[in-house]
Amino acid sequence: MTHDDDTARVDDDIAKVTELIRDSKVSMLTTVAADGRLVSRPMGIQEAEFSGDLWFFADADSHKVDEIAHGSPVNAAFVGGTSWVSVSGTAEVVRDVAKARELWNPVAEAWFPDGPETPGLVLLVVHGETAEYWDAPGNKLTTALSLVKSKLTGERYDGGENETVHL
Repeated sequence: MTHDDDTARVDDDIAKVTELIRDSKVSMLTTVAADGRLVSRPMGIQEAEFSGDLWFFADADSHKVDEIAHGSPVNAAFVGGTSWVSVSGTAEVVRDVAKARELWNPVAEAWFPDGPETPGLVLLVVHGETAEYWDAPGNKLTTALSLVKSKLTGERYDGGENETVHL
C-alpha cells in the first residue's frame, strides 16, 4: 500500500466518522474529575468541519472547563439512529470571540443570551486522537429485524461495521 493509498483511506475513515457524528445533535462529553471519577454531561455539537477537532461552547466557571484546564483526557460519545461514535483525545479551553461568532447558533444563544461576547463564555476544542464507530446497516426497523432473526436462528447478531480510526 502506498502513502497515497494510506492517506485516501484515512480521509475516507474521517469522512465516515463525520457522517455519523452529523446524525447526532448532542454529545456526551466525559472528563476526569480531580478525585479520579469519570464525569459525563450532554453538550451541543457545533457545526464545524470535523477534521479530528470538535468544538463546544461552555461556561468558564464550569467543572468541565476546570478539569480540561488541569489536563483531563476527554471522550465525546455520539448516538445516531443506528450508529455510535466515541472520540477520545485531549481538549483545551479557548477564549476567542471571533471563533465563537463563527460557530454561533440558536442553541448556543439559548444558553448564552448575550451572544458570543457573553462574559464567561469559552470554547472547548476536543482534539480527537482516535474515533471508534459502530454503524448498523439500514434503519432502526432493519436493526430490530436483524436482532429477531438472530434470536430465531440462534446465530450471532451481526451488528454492522465497527472500526477504530486514528486521527
